[in-house]
Amino acid sequence: MGFDVEAATRAYLDALQGAARARSDAYFEGGYWLILFGALVSALVYWLMLHTGWSAAWSERARRITSRRWLQPALYSVPFAVAGTLLTLPWTIYTGFVREKQFALMNLTFIQWLAEQAISLVVTIIAIAIVFVIIFAVIRKAPRTWWLWGTGATAALLVLAIMIAPVFIAPLFNEYTPMSPGPLRDDILTMARDEGIPADDVYVFDQSRQTDRISANVSGIGPTVRISLNDNLLNRATPSGVKAVMGHEMGHYVLGHLPRLVLYNSALAAVAMFLLWWLGPRLLRRFGERWRARDVSDPAVAPLFAIVIVILGVLVTPLVNTIARTVEAEADAFGLEAAREPDGFATIAMLLSEYRKIEPGKWEERFFYDHPSGRARVRRAMEWKARHLGELPADQRLIVRPPALKPLR
Repeated sequence: MGFDVEAATRAYLDALQGAARARSDAYFEGGYWLILFGALVSALVYWLMLHTGWSAAWSERARRITSRRWLQPALYSVPFAVAGTLLTLPWTIYTGFVREKQFALMNLTFIQWLAEQAISLVVTIIAIAIVFVIIFAVIRKAPRTWWLWGTGATAALLVLAIMIAPVFIAPLFNEYTPMSPGPLRDDILTMARDEGIPADDVYVFDQSRQTDRISANVSGIGPTVRISLNDNLLNRATPSGVKAVMGHEMGHYVLGHLPRLVLYNSALAAVAMFLLWWLGPRLLRRFGERWRARDVSDPAVAPLFAIVIVILGVLVTPLVNTIARTVEAEADAFGLEAAREPDGFATIAMLLSEYRKIEPGKWEERFFYDHPSGRARVRRAMEWKARHLGELPADQRLIVRPPALKPLR
């Protein structure tokens, strides 16, 4: 008897109904507007920095403090980052805390959330200081071709960030501990060895402090490669679901998605750098005196650069989402082959659909989804199951009817 892919897919999708489905749809659809409004808020804040003369004052203060031009952008970056964070704080509180609480996706208290924002601010200041020192040095040294050299510098910084994040950044927000020995850990490490991933341990991080969302990753480069999964995944998913997730994450590593994403982001950076190189001098000729910004090598132009990047970011959102969604679909296919857990994979797709609209329209998915929709993922899993039905144990060949998903908390 054949396996009915459509009936199996519908059995999973129908598990998300009523209040749970309405909440998931409302949360995700609201995020569409947040992209636009967030960009408007950011652009307004950067415009205020230019219009009020704050940016010029920060640059002048940096020049008074030190005559070393290479250090001035780093000094400028401190008030730039702090002011930007404070001016956008009401918006950040709404989007990052209030709205998350409304949809039962936040477990932190407001004070705990603010403490994490403070840590993020410190990391941001350090990161912006490094970026500004390098980019403005490039502008000074190669005024005619700085956009090319700036693109190369951006690519190098992306690789550095990917390398250090698992070891130096992620532990600032969560505690990472080795996974307890057992069959599930052994299965994950066996999958890793089979796929050539150089990791001899699996780490669990306590993300349940912040949220009930499930998450995992294979992060880092070279000596910092780390296999990690959060405690929510262990507590909320079955072992087959955990293995399905880890197969997907290993797919990113094995398929070379990190280098590809560095390449894609570097290409976008090249577009942004070229626009800044072309637009910067023209805008400064018209508005530079009003903004008290001397030329593009003056850190005072940073808010102008930021506005251009924000606008470009909104315009390329569909492209960026399409690239990411394609990469995620490739990892899905890899994970199904590596873990061979189609029902575990489908169950995870349903858990993710607690906060991702499960059945979007065609253009809705193309424009706004950076992962395949829940419907697409469940169907992919059931299609894989149908193709490999004879290879699965007898108790896994049936159509699974999962229990209905309840609203979070």
